Amino acid sequence: VLTRLTGAPTILKLCLTLHVGHCPKEDISTQSLVDSEQMTADCRAKRYKQRKMKAIVITTGGGPEVLQLQQVEDPELKDDEVLIKVEATALNRADTLQRKGSYPPPKGASPYPGLECSGTIQAVGKNVLGWRVGDQVCALLSGGGYAEKVAVPAGQVLPIPLGVSLKEAAGLPEVACTVWSTVFMMSRLSARETFLVHGGSSGIGTFAIQIAKSKGATVFATAGNEEKLAFCKSLGADLCINYKTEDFVACVKEETGGKGVDVILDCIGAAYLQRNLDSLNFDGRLCIIGLQGGAVTEIKLNTLFPKRLTVQGSSQHEEHITEHYVVYKYSQATYISTDAPTSHQAFAFPKLKHSHILKTAAKNRAALRPRNPENKAMVVNEVEKNVWPEIGAGKVKPIIYKSFPLSEAGEAHKLMESNEHIGKILLVP
Repeated sequence: VLTRLTGAPTILKLCLTLHVGHCPKEDISTQSLVDSEQMTADCRAKRYKQRKMKAIVITTGGGPEVLQLQQVEDPELKDDEVLIKVEATALNRADTLQRKGSYPPPKGASPYPGLECSGTIQAVGKNVLGWRVGDQVCALLSGGGYAEKVAVPAGQVLPIPLGVSLKEAAGLPEVACTVWSTVFMMSRLSARETFLVHGGSSGIGTFAIQIAKSKGATVFATAGNEEKLAFCKSLGADLCINYKTEDFVACVKEETGGKGVDVILDCIGAAYLQRNLDSLNFDGRLCIIGLQGGAVTEIKLNTLFPKRLTVQGSSQHEEHITEHYVVYKYSQATYISTDAPTSHQAFAFPKLKHSHILKTAAKNRAALRPRNPENKAMVVNEVEKNVWPEIGAGKVKPIIYKSFPLSEAGEAHKLMESNEHIGKILLVP
């Protein structure tokens, strides 16, 4: 009996302990054990379905006041997912757009905002390998971070980096995956190249400065006041430019001896497009990840061709989106297309309504949120291999500006939209 009790549910052990002295040994059959275990599993499943959690619900599209803390159903755990008890989640610009109603979650994703989190694994799906209940992790999400619990595909989960607290780790997955996939995987920034990041004091910017510097690049950053510029400098930026009082094109040209930078990470879009192109070196790469300065502009195409420039879009966060064009470099030619190059055509302008108008938009395959789980898992794996060691070595750290209780999500959104913060803003359930 003792051998057969090993590993049995607690309730079954209790029943057998009470009755073993009064029941013939043969009455404790294998079938009775199976029936008891099945009944226990059914009870557990029923209890799980009845569980509730607190989450931030967007009651209607609008301002921060539409973010309401409500009791909702626990997330349904799929076979390839883990359930995380959330320690903290971090704000991203996409959250504010989802709140306004201009950036709905992908099909099948949680309706609650939140694109990253940290916490402790509470349950694992039956097909999950490598993760256990009790593991402390952080994760890249398609949504659902503004809650006490979230279910996420196991491939999008990361261990907590060495030297980082569980709470602080909530501010890492989205910025790490965005910066690594755009600056390094897409734009191929390498050691001894020069890199310019706009919005250097933002969550993306503070991370980009550190990881680019740790990989051997010379780093330039723009910001809007002296406090933010000083902070960028403290993170390792070689040149800090006040975009409100200085011409960043002139500053870049002066610092590089007229050559320009090799890679630019831009969150502004239309308002900066021509100036970004003017700031690039030969074979320069511009990656646009936001449209805070608009989505439609005019550019001089003769800026692109002689310098063999590449413009790529990864704008999953912005509103006012219509069409999507990317300028690719193929061999020694540059052309504009809605798809990756497939032939040796020199120039192609599909759907281009006017030869000097370029519309950039969020329909790009580089965007993180709309990607399928397999693609996200690939990016997460690259981040763990290439970025996590830099964090563990102390070369890169999460920059946390302020934490709010989950119930004060509206106040956190007000702070983000004021642009007064440096680094990341956290919500704690």
